[in-house]
Amino acid sequence: MVPTPTVRAWRPPVAGVVEVLHAYFPDHAYPRHTHDTWTVLLVDAGTVAYDLERRSHGTVPRQVTVLPPHVAHDGRAASAAGFRKRVVYLEEPLLGTDRVGAAVDRPGWADPVLAAAVDGLHGALVHPGDGFEAESRLALVADRLARHLAGRDVDAPAVADRPLAWAVRELLDGRVVEGVGLADVARATYASPTHVVRAFTAEFGLPPHRYLTGRRLDLARRRLLAGERPADVAVAVGFHDQAHLGRHFRRLLGVAPGAYARSAR
Repeated sequence: MVPTPTVRAWRPPVAGVVEVLHAYFPDHAYPRHTHDTWTVLLVDAGTVAYDLERRSHGTVPRQVTVLPPHVAHDGRAASAAGFRKRVVYLEEPLLGTDRVGAAVDRPGWADPVLAAAVDGLHGALVHPGDGFEAESRLALVADRLARHLAGRDVDAPAVADRPLAWAVRELLDGRVVEGVGLADVARATYASPTHVVRAFTAEFGLPPHRYLTGRRLDLARRRLLAGERPADVAVAVGFHDQAHLGRHFRRLLGVAPGAYARSAR
């Protein structure tokens, strides 16, 4: 029996992201084509062989590949098992046109930190309630990709900026339930989105989206112990819905919100 290809594609409401694609192809071969976006590819299983501007390349699992805009390429399975991939298509200005040549010369990196960052970005893009997290993760992915393409030290520590970090924290504390976009935070603090995320993480040990989620979970715990229903609590403290609350609650505390509430009885 021939395996069936599977495809899931969508356009998330995240600035800078044009499209997301998760796919399994047992034997598909892409003809030569171009995109008007940066293509960030993470192959989870199998191997993809491709030609980029008439140069032959290949991927391996957990390697991050970046195909630049307006440069012809193809793609095909390099083994009979096919390949499983996740792709995020980024707006051209996010990485800039001046880095196209560098991406043609070297389109992929075996960088575990970058692979984990791209994996985390996909995890956030799957869930509609995680827009702030997706924006924060995208800023870090774009920053690390830009460093690779520019030949800079990708592991250079963030420059300390305590005043900025504390200003961001104050802003988040004032918008726990309403939420805030990373672009809004950047405008309010006169800093780039990437600098906001790096400065906050350097000062407090976690990125701003995780800090905001933790504040919301604090509020949720108190309401749950007061006897409120998880569905009502989720909306009251800023989560998208009960499933959104439950996913983050279990990740932090190891139990579902309902079980946590019942433990107090």
